[in-house]
Amino acid sequence: MRKYLALLAVIFVVSFGCDNDSENITPETFLEPEPRLLSREQLDNMIISSLQEKDEFRWSQASDEELFSALMLGDSILTIGYRPTSEENIARKMAYIDVEDEVWQKARLDILKTIKDKGENSGKSLRSADLNLFEHAVLPFIEIKISDFEIIKSIRQLPNVRYAEPLGYEVNFRSAGTNNREESDSGCSNDPENGLSLDDYMVISPNAKVSWNYSFMNIPQAWNYATGQGITVGLIDTGISAGQAKLNSQFNSGYSSGRYVNKYGFYNSSFWPWDTDPDGPDDQCGHGTAMAGVMAAPRSNSGSSVGVAYNANLVAVRGTGDVLVNSGKEKTGVSDALVFLGDRTGVKIISMSIGDVFTNSKVEDAIRYAYGKGKLIFAAAGTSTSFTNWYGVIFPASMSETVAVTGIKEGQYERCDVCHSGPKVDFTIVMEKASNDRHGLTLAMSGDQPSTVGGSSVATATAAGIAALVWSNHPNWNRDQVLNKLKETADLYPNRNSEYGWGTIDALAAVN
Repeated sequence: MRKYLALLAVIFVVSFGCDNDSENITPETFLEPEPRLLSREQLDNMIISSLQEKDEFRWSQASDEELFSALMLGDSILTIGYRPTSEENIARKMAYIDVEDEVWQKARLDILKTIKDKGENSGKSLRSADLNLFEHAVLPFIEIKISDFEIIKSIRQLPNVRYAEPLGYEVNFRSAGTNNREESDSGCSNDPENGLSLDDYMVISPNAKVSWNYSFMNIPQAWNYATGQGITVGLIDTGISAGQAKLNSQFNSGYSSGRYVNKYGFYNSSFWPWDTDPDGPDDQCGHGTAMAGVMAAPRSNSGSSVGVAYNANLVAVRGTGDVLVNSGKEKTGVSDALVFLGDRTGVKIISMSIGDVFTNSKVEDAIRYAYGKGKLIFAAAGTSTSFTNWYGVIFPASMSETVAVTGIKEGQYERCDVCHSGPKVDFTIVMEKASNDRHGLTLAMSGDQPSTVGGSSVATATAAGIAALVWSNHPNWNRDQVLNKLKETADLYPNRNSEYGWGTIDALAAVN
């Protein structure tokens, strides 16, 4: 997905290397004021204040000193989105941009020339290690490891730069202040639940467990008309477990047949920044396995839990290490996964029960790329361990190109204990019992005994599964027709609620 620009690296080595004439340049001639470096706590508080006041944070809002400080406190990798100065409305064209076209190449090279010229003019040189420069093969951004304040400031002022963002800076919500939201946990737990009671599920033929909450969306009734046959759902998450047979060798079992599961990996979990090769599709967290189980687990004969679209195909992509897309490698993995699924013509739906509290522009580019390819993208509205009231819908569910889903308790429009809500929510899914906080059933990392999973994560996977049911019953429909059907048959339609959107999806009404 990315390629090293060896030729450009050579140019930088020549341009930024030691110059034999450098003794003719006096240091005073190019003396620049030192930038004020902010501490991590200062940066985190700045970001959180923006989130509280504006419900959004973008690095374009930050000062040069703030952005530079974030680079220095992160991995020093700057992501630079570019465009020809003549191009406008890039977001709407993202799926059709050819970055190898002459005008796009020129825009890219003009930025690199500015970096080179600024280095020469200031009499500064970059180490060869700083030339870890690469371009994305599809999306219009480049990334460079850089620690020169004046060069960074110049980059931000260029008319052909869409954005310039630190790739690897991560906000620590716990240390930023006692009155702020705690960081959402990693979501990495998926053990069998041995304390299930008979009212947590019902058993249907040939011997599959139906989660207690499915009936609130009329999912079992919808199975009389559609089971997801012929529809392919893409999942971007932490991968799926190699030890869960129901997502591997037994994906076709019981009443599930004639379908396929594919697994891919675009995430690298290594601590070392230079180690960028993906390290496989297998789930090392548990969250992705749980989401795959909700969407597409087979209707088996061995007592395991059944997925919403139990006859749909599944393409599971490991794009992240946990539910938080906050590290540089996770942003890279997720953006590459989106491009990959965007280019898979058979994939109709993409489910993303992952996200972060503020926008990352290269992931945003990738969302728009997949959307431009006609994909129906569901994203989790957000899950937090505490202090959920202060922040609304997280990224990328906050984007207009995605469908934001959150979870509510049974019997009333009350969000689940850890779920986010707000005006950007599109749909709700019942997934938490009011009496004992029991969540919905899914597949554990191995075996037939179900696990349980909560938050807006399970709500998102459930909604994606229902969309697959609708699409399988109307295979000639496009994304907008499927989405409109979900909307028009939802509980609150035609009145959109300021916290819960169109309300709870009705699978039975939607498939008819």
